[in-house]
Amino acid sequence: MTLSEGHVFADDASVMRRALLVASQGVGYVEPNPAVGAVIVDQHRRFVAEGFHQRFGQNHAEVNAIAAAGNSTRGAHLYVTLEPCSHHGKTPPCADAVIAAGFSKVFIGCQDPAEHVAGNGIARLRAAGIDVVVGLCESESEQLIAPFRKLMLQRLPWVHAKWAMTLDGRIASRTGHSKWISNEESRAYVHELRGRMDAIVTGAGTVRADNPMLTARPEGTRHALRVVVDSDGSSVTDGCQLLRTLDQAALLISVAEEHAGNLNLMKLSKLGVEIHAAQGGSRSERAADLLAELGRRKCTNVLVEAGGGLLGSFFDANLVDEVHVFVAPKIVGGLNAMSPVGGEGLEQIPALATLQNVSVRSFSGDTLIQGRVDRSGA
Repeated sequence: MTLSEGHVFADDASVMRRALLVASQGVGYVEPNPAVGAVIVDQHRRFVAEGFHQRFGQNHAEVNAIAAAGNSTRGAHLYVTLEPCSHHGKTPPCADAVIAAGFSKVFIGCQDPAEHVAGNGIARLRAAGIDVVVGLCESESEQLIAPFRKLMLQRLPWVHAKWAMTLDGRIASRTGHSKWISNEESRAYVHELRGRMDAIVTGAGTVRADNPMLTARPEGTRHALRVVVDSDGSSVTDGCQLLRTLDQAALLISVAEEHAGNLNLMKLSKLGVEIHAAQGGSRSERAADLLAELGRRKCTNVLVEAGGGLLGSFFDANLVDEVHVFVAPKIVGGLNAMSPVGGEGLEQIPALATLQNVSVRSFSGDTLIQGRVDRSGA
């Protein structure tokens, strides 16, 4: 990860890719802010310093890189994955720090989508006489901040769907038995994934069948709100692990509006459980209403770990942004065995791939397929 002293980059894109790599270290720590990286080079592209936004509320990437560079910024070039901010928030405007550092040229990956920035930082740099290039590695830069962009523009969290299935596409046998499809190494990765989420959503069926805790073990960088989607809240009972672990993580039950005042929910509320009365006549409509509520809470990343019914409602409503699917080399068979995505589904097989930016990893025999839902043709 560390660059050797005097390292010379081949071209401008290589410098920005380094900034993107450095920025990724902040994922899970900086939300609801975006992950941002910055690299400083001299006019011959010799490496000077770098920095990234490390934690929410702390210095931004540009300020950290400038501090690391010492007195070597005047006349140098700055590469930053996101437009420098131009407003006073938890920290002073980065655009002012960039101007004061005396850079002769600034390369920016992509413009900040937030209304309070949205080009103002770029304009401030240009007004100060700095040569500004916008859009270097733009696609990669926008991919890095996709959850932040969605939260800023749509006021909705980025939705991750996760499931583990057998080679023949089953998440449980015909009897409902599901433990364990994936292996220990795969499950350890899932806990890492949970550890960078702002909320983890599951359904009533999963609570009844598996009695999960929905916590990251060991703890991750974030402490996710646990959410149960249950029309009347009856799946959350006295012996439920979700209740026993209220001291470890908060719990919210999303119920149909007409059931919001029942006695069981009133009892749970007194124990410290939050109740969300989701509006909408269908399961998909209520799922969308829940996401709007999580967006209001500034949840950036939300993980849906559930059975086929709830996952199907999220896919039917086009609410899923990214998938994490573990495929185990096991075959269950059975017409009545459970599949991972239920709901109404599509009428026809899509002509093009549903996922883009697909990656494949192996976990001691299990295969993890990750990708982002492609909405370009929607």
